[in-house]
Amino acid sequence: MPRQKSPKNGRVGSSARMRDVAKRAGVSAMTVSRALKEPSKVSPEMLERVLNAVKEIGYLPNHLASSLSSNRSTTIGLIVPSIDNSIYTQTVKGLSDVIKRSGFQLMIAESGYDTNEEEELITAFLTHRVSGLVLHSTEHTPQAIQKIKKAEVPVVENGNIPAQPLDMVVSYSNHDAAYAMTMHLGRLGYKNIAFASLHSTHNDRSRDRLAGYHHALRDLGLEPNPKLIVETSRGLAAGAEAVTRVVHSVPEVDALFCAGDVLAVGALFECQRRGWSVPDRIAIASFDDVDLLRHVSPTVTTLRLPRYDIGERSGQMLLSRIIDGAEHLRGSVVDVKFEVIQRESA
Repeated sequence: MPRQKSPKNGRVGSSARMRDVAKRAGVSAMTVSRALKEPSKVSPEMLERVLNAVKEIGYLPNHLASSLSSNRSTTIGLIVPSIDNSIYTQTVKGLSDVIKRSGFQLMIAESGYDTNEEEELITAFLTHRVSGLVLHSTEHTPQAIQKIKKAEVPVVENGNIPAQPLDMVVSYSNHDAAYAMTMHLGRLGYKNIAFASLHSTHNDRSRDRLAGYHHALRDLGLEPNPKLIVETSRGLAAGAEAVTRVVHSVPEVDALFCAGDVLAVGALFECQRRGWSVPDRIAIASFDDVDLLRHVSPTVTTLRLPRYDIGERSGQMLLSRIIDGAEHLRGSVVDVKFEVIQRESA
């Protein structure tokens, strides 16, 4: 097949060069380079012209050549506990939106809530010479920590605020969020507040949420009752099971705080199956403001977490370290906070 050319604007497709993009956009090659490598340093109008020209002629930037000098690829590695869990979607979107604007690529892997699996994935990413890592976990094997430090790549941790960060952190405090919701329920007048979460073994987020719940009970002057605490698996059925277990153990239970959105919806469905009025018989509160919680009846009181912002800020800090050498960000901890959303279920 003969090579395809544009009669006025030079080469197209895989053979296109930066000067072809510059000619199509009506700018200099230097402007094209700046727009692709540092888009924040050109005007939005200029960036649009360059990107349109890139798209029209199918120009493929030679990231490999630019990365050889630093011995790093233009790939950012992201490891999440589960790709099935919708709560990570907005974080991935925020991170991806920032990464792709800077000419980098995002590679996503799933650890399955297993620190050993995370270690293997970190090893694989480092082998592929990634420029940075985003880890949606703050618990790592000693070997993983050692490998990351030896590789000297910038890292952002999400999911919690650890006592000893690996490098940079963008997250919220699970302890403080659970404390705030439990206090909210207590101030609404509930006295027998149950707590349901995923198993806390190998899950620092669940442990911190449980600690926040206990802290709030103490401040409310309520006696902790182990029978009001349920650790369970993921899924709607687990939320239904949580209702069954706490009501059987403590019939006078009047509120259930589910440290997970799917658990909360499962608990709500179980109450409706039993013909119980929510919140008259039992109040329900959730963790994470997923869209479903606004559309069930009754709507569910919950904690709103800025998941998109977490991804966006993570990407910005990572790229500042990689591109601009912003070493002052090393050790930075950004607490994005949360918001209690009061709805009909409590």
